[in-house]
Amino acid sequence: MPLVITFLAGLFMAVQFFVPHEIGVTVYRGMLDWAMIVASFALVLGISSLLRTHWEKIRRRRRDWPYSIVAIVSFFLMCIVGIGYGHQPGTVFYWIFDYIQVPLDATMFSLLAFFIASAAVRTFRARSVEATLLLVAAIFVMLGRVPSALLVMLGDTGVGQWLYDFMPDASEWVMNVPTVAGKRGIIFGVSLGVIATALRIILGIERSHLGGGGGGGAVGP
Repeated sequence: MPLVITFLAGLFMAVQFFVPHEIGVTVYRGMLDWAMIVASFALVLGISSLLRTHWEKIRRRRRDWPYSIVAIVSFFLMCIVGIGYGHQPGTVFYWIFDYIQVPLDATMFSLLAFFIASAAVRTFRARSVEATLLLVAAIFVMLGRVPSALLVMLGDTGVGQWLYDFMPDASEWVMNVPTVAGKRGIIFGVSLGVIATALRIILGIERSHLGGGGGGGAVGP
């Protein structure tokens, strides 16, 4: 039965996209409403799983269990102030989000910069032709886009233009031509992969979403 429902739903979604009939549009909107209902139940299951995981971590005194207490207290605090006092600008919910959540996010992203720099140093080692091209492109982009406070005060735009006038133009060319071409190639590959996976699911070849073993295998009990 799940395979039949998946096949019919996938076939209908594909047909109504290419044949926008009035009946198909009406059924499509109804299916979107049902998808929102299912997503609501999935949200409840996700929240319950999150709370159960952190509670087990606290109960068993596992590693970093005090952070689980912070997570649970923060969750219920945001629920109380959000449901009880609203989440419009000027409310307690909005204040907590602006002055606690946003600075914490900024701190996490600032820490990621060091990991990115470390990964870049390891990646930019010219051990092959591809790595050399990546290194050269990165140098052009960084020199063309990294500003210098001293040079800006002197009326210049950045380090690259100070070294060579053509450097900013070379940086823009690298970002707009080879980078966009590679990005589109990746998008094409991902799209073909999504289509292939969707066909496997619709035709019942891929059954891992049903809780069984691998794709095409027998469905578990």
